[in-house]
Amino acid sequence: MNLKKVKKLLVVRLSSLGDILLTTPLIRTIKKKYPDIEIDFVLRKEYYDLLKLNPYINNIHLFTNDGNDKIGSVIQKNNYDLIIDLQNNIRSKKLLKNCGAEIVSLNKNNFRKFLLVYFKINKLKNALPVPEKYAKTIGEFELDNEGLDLFTDRNSFHFEGDTANLIGLCPGAKHFTKRWSTDYYIELSKLLEQNGYQVVLFGGKIDNQLCNEIRSGLPNAIDLSNNDDILQTAADVKSCKAIFCNDSGLMHVATAVKVPVIAFFGSTVREFGFFPYKTKSIVLENSNLSCRPCSHIGKNKCPKKHFKCMLDISPQLAYNKLKSFVAT
Repeated sequence: MNLKKVKKLLVVRLSSLGDILLTTPLIRTIKKKYPDIEIDFVLRKEYYDLLKLNPYINNIHLFTNDGNDKIGSVIQKNNYDLIIDLQNNIRSKKLLKNCGAEIVSLNKNNFRKFLLVYFKINKLKNALPVPEKYAKTIGEFELDNEGLDLFTDRNSFHFEGDTANLIGLCPGAKHFTKRWSTDYYIELSKLLEQNGYQVVLFGGKIDNQLCNEIRSGLPNAIDLSNNDDILQTAADVKSCKAIFCNDSGLMHVATAVKVPVIAFFGSTVREFGFFPYKTKSIVLENSNLSCRPCSHIGKNKCPKKHFKCMLDISPQLAYNKLKSFVAT
C-alpha cells in the first residue's frame, strides 16, 4: 500500500485496554515515516485516556453504544483516504458502512485459533506479535523498535523509602484462567518483603477486592488499585523496578511505560500474539501440558479442574526469576 498518497487516515480499534495499546507502534511508525498524514482514531469512550495524550494522533472519535449513527456520520464527513479496521467485527463494519474510503481490515486468524484451542492443531507456529499483525493490514510495513506507547501527565505516588526496591504486582485479569493464584501472589509478596523489597499492588475497579485481599495479609504492602484511573496507574507503575503480572491489560500498560515485566501465562499461549512486546520481560508458563491452550481469551474455570497451567508455577520459582532478572 502506498501511504505517500494518503493525507487522512483513520484507525478503528474500539476496545480493549491491551488491544488499543498494541496499536501504538503502528501509529507512531506511520507518523514518523509520513509526518504529513493526519491520523485519527475511533475507540470506545471508556478507553479515551489511553490515547488522549498521544502526540501521533490528531483527533479521537468516541464510540458509544447509543451513538453509532453519529460517529458513522462524522467518519463520512471527514473524507478519509484510508481506514484501518483493527476491530474487524460486525460492530466496526456497521460503523464504517458507506464511509466512502478504502478500508483494510485485520486478519484475526479465527479458524487457526479454533484449530489450536479445540484440536491442538498448530497452524500458528510462525504467528506474529499483535502489533506486527496490525502492521500487516497495510502490506509489508516494518515497525520501529520502540515498543508500545502510553503517555501520562500524572505524578507518581510519593514513596519515602528506596524506590529502587519497589516491585509491582498486578494480580487481576478478566478471566479466571488468566490469573495466577491469589495465594501464590501472597506467598510471593512475603518472599519479596523478606528480601528487602517493597510490594506495590495495582489494579482497576474490578481488581479492588483482589488487591485488598492480598494487602490484608501483608501489612507493609501498598495498595494503589483505583477506580480505573489508567493514567495514574501508568505513572505509579513507572516507579517500579519490575512488575509481576498476568496476561492482562496492565501487562501491556507496564510494557508501554518501559518497566520490565515477569508475566504468568496460563490458558493462553505465545501463538495468540500477546506476549510482552519489545520490552525486557520473562514469561512464566507450563509448556508441558497437552491441554494448553484451552482458550484464546480465557475461561471462568479450568476445564480439566486441575489448573496446572498456573498452579505448577510456584512463588519460589517466580521469585528466583526476579533475582536473575533484575541483576541483568
